[in-house]
Amino acid sequence: MLDKLALILAIIGGLNWGSIGLFQFDLVAWIFGGQDAIFSRIIYTLVGLAAVWCISLLFRKHDGTGPHHE
Repeated sequence: MLDKLALILAIIGGLNWGSIGLFQFDLVAWIFGGQDAIFSRIIYTLVGLAAVWCISLLFRKHDGTGPHHE
């Protein structure tokens, strides 16, 4: 469950960075009242923590069980 939440937050962050790069538009800041707004800063922090958590996905060993095993 935590892995999925982290991936969702990392995707939100990636989409936000894409909108900044392509359109110079910060969607998170727009929704939550600017880059300095407390809610924006919380979202930025959660996205950053989620990205750090997602790094662990690269180094985990899978035991071959579960729905994602091919």
